[in-house]
Amino acid sequence: MNAPRARIVERIAEIAPEAWDRCCPGEAENHAYYSACEQALAGSGSGIAMGAACVEDALGISAIAPFFQFTYRLDTPFQGGLRRFGDAVFRLAPRLVSLNVLCVGSPYAERCHASVRDGLGSDQSASAFAALGEILDQHARSVGADVVAWKDVAAQDVSGLRDALLSRGFAGVGSLPFAVLDLPFVGEADYLASLSAATRKDIRRKLAKAGEVRVEMRHGIEGIESEIAELYESTRAESGLDYGDLEVLPPGYFKAVSAALGERAVFALYWVGQTLAAFNLLLIENDRVIDKFLGMRYPLARQHNLYAVSWMTNVRFCLERGIARLQTGQTAYASKLRFGSRLVPSTVFFRHRNAALQWALKSASPWFAFDRFDPDLRALRRSPAREQATREQAA
Repeated sequence: MNAPRARIVERIAEIAPEAWDRCCPGEAENHAYYSACEQALAGSGSGIAMGAACVEDALGISAIAPFFQFTYRLDTPFQGGLRRFGDAVFRLAPRLVSLNVLCVGSPYAERCHASVRDGLGSDQSASAFAALGEILDQHARSVGADVVAWKDVAAQDVSGLRDALLSRGFAGVGSLPFAVLDLPFVGEADYLASLSAATRKDIRRKLAKAGEVRVEMRHGIEGIESEIAELYESTRAESGLDYGDLEVLPPGYFKAVSAALGERAVFALYWVGQTLAAFNLLLIENDRVIDKFLGMRYPLARQHNLYAVSWMTNVRFCLERGIARLQTGQTAYASKLRFGSRLVPSTVFFRHRNAALQWALKSASPWFAFDRFDPDLRALRRSPAREQATREQAA
């Protein structure tokens, strides 16, 4: 049997869509999604450059790994006063707190989509991941990357990726977990009954006081693309959290994604009179809805309790279609946990080209973990009973 052959492609669009999607079957963040992100990023002037590695065997593409190259600031996880201190250091000595990183995954995806073809055996998967790792290491050297990282590798990885990375000398550090709401309910009343009495009362009160809000579900966003982008930026600024290039969307992202995904991308629009007060971008799969991005107009959104309205709209959307999971991302954990979500951990794996610097980064990594500085996660760690319940839910 011939050994798998690996190569780098400059554009994800160079890989056939059906070959890519056989490695990530059923996912809304598929070849069309990645190609749309690539299209939006082109010519944007962003400091991020996308590409992909792939492995081929006698049957075609056996593994894929999207990646992006960017300058990573070590203080990216810091928030508040620590971030302001990091900004001051960066202005004085940028190279002291920044690294050129080749990162496997995407800043626009829910997980690391480094994947092998569906149905590949364990030995073949191991060979494919080894070939991916080798070609990515070679590419990192050729572009002068200091570090190779693998972003948001799932905690419950079953494909062998985590083992492959650890065997190649990578170290792991906590990334931000994902919030997932399981929906094994007959209807809305059953879901509400699963919550605490106080939370149930709070949701009902906020819905009753929301006032006249018109909800519109659309696939296309012609004529409102700029408003959608403005609402996203408004919400990002309002959050008080800043993860730099990892949360900045390229211009035209929403338009490109809606065109590429068609009916798999749903925009939930919330109108107060003739004013677009909020939107949700939902990515639709057979057994999961990804609440991808939320944008709100302040203070109008607060006046009409649009977070609670949008949450219940998404719950109803899933229940009406028999969709079992609502995934709501990596922010606002306090509300999501209160509304019944569980947290699913993920990990960033990294390796510096210099062995001594890798030892230093590995030793310091617990202090630079993303999940260490999120305010909601800090509060969760201070509540041992809540933390234990969350761990049990994620198990």
